[in-house]
Amino acid sequence: MPIRRLPPETVNRIAAGEVVERPASAIKEIVENSLDAGALQVDIQADDGGLSRILVVDDGGGMSRDELALALERHATSKLSPNAAGDFDLMHIGTLGFRGEALPSIGSVARLTLTARERGSGEAYSLTVEGGAMGEPRPAAFAGAHGARVEVRDLFFATPARLKFMKSARAESMAIAEEVKRQAMAHEATGFSLDLDGRRVLRLPPERPGPEGRLKRLSAILGADFEDNALLIDQQRDGVELTGYAGLPTYSRGNAGHQYLFVNDRPVRDRLLQGALRAAYADFLARDRHPTAALFVTLDPELVDVNVHPAKAEVRFRDPALVRGLIVGALRHALAGAGHRAATTVATAALSGFRPQTMASARGFSAWNAGGWAPQWAAPSLPGVEEISARFERDDFAPAEQVHGPTAEVIDLTDYPLGAARAQVHET
Repeated sequence: MPIRRLPPETVNRIAAGEVVERPASAIKEIVENSLDAGALQVDIQADDGGLSRILVVDDGGGMSRDELALALERHATSKLSPNAAGDFDLMHIGTLGFRGEALPSIGSVARLTLTARERGSGEAYSLTVEGGAMGEPRPAAFAGAHGARVEVRDLFFATPARLKFMKSARAESMAIAEEVKRQAMAHEATGFSLDLDGRRVLRLPPERPGPEGRLKRLSAILGADFEDNALLIDQQRDGVELTGYAGLPTYSRGNAGHQYLFVNDRPVRDRLLQGALRAAYADFLARDRHPTAALFVTLDPELVDVNVHPAKAEVRFRDPALVRGLIVGALRHALAGAGHRAATTVATAALSGFRPQTMASARGFSAWNAGGWAPQWAAPSLPGVEEISARFERDDFAPAEQVHGPTAEVIDLTDYPLGAARAQVHET
């Protein structure tokens, strides 16, 4: 079989199969370009799971007329600079995207329109690519003072076979929302908004950079309870820094859906990091429970290889044992410092069982009538926790020796750090 040189259109479509797996992958690449451009606000829209339309608008540095066409060429990027010898150092990557494949790959399988206004310029230009065929830059309108507007229509129309492997619009929309949340967690100083089929599903204002702002951003995404049940993680060892927040063992979930890992502010799905997180909680959680955590590993770019996969979802550490040991040690130290602290959600549920109406209804039983199950008898209203505590404070109750007699056993509570059993509540 003779060797043939593939045409540029086919090469771009092959590259698109590696970089753009689904609509969420396309949004990830575009949003990373916005963040690398210094955007402080990123607005995303997606229709029909992103297959019919994707729109990303940012207020970053923008591009000039000549840079529009250059941005749509393969292996053209502004994120790598040559050194004194004229070489590009691929071992010191300080940006999210650097390959220069995202925009040309998307343009080869969809209808892409790129509009931008360079910072300090009074004119905006637009360029359209349809199935790899590029047009000419032309003047266009742009709402912001500077930034970029990327619109993708009919994703994978040039590769219909790929559409057969797409999931439902709902599943693709969920994947888009999850990807935007991950990017928002790592960049709390940037505001994000997400509209799916015309419905606003996410609106995150910019937060102050630092631990406090990051915790607010995480709570806005993971739920307000996370802020009350999260432990601050801040450890450093041999040039590797681990920060973030990890949930209490009692604030666990039935799946690992709320575990977010980042390396140099890049969302990753790394087995080493996931295994370290699981090992740190091994002595605190049952096997079917999973912790909630958002951990950020920061280290010198030369100590990690982010070029393992075109999608940059996997990384490779030069010293994996160091990173794993740091994660396990930092998490166990934080969990040990929390002691027997319980999650607020668990405490609220437990105390609600002591409310008078709850206790009274629990003492009754139900019998079958013609209309269905109905309570036939209920005990009188029982005192709640607040009332019992008030009685103890007023000394309405006699000391334990007078109630139980002089032979009552006196328990040394120092031997029982969790307390000693005194009674039963609801036969428990």
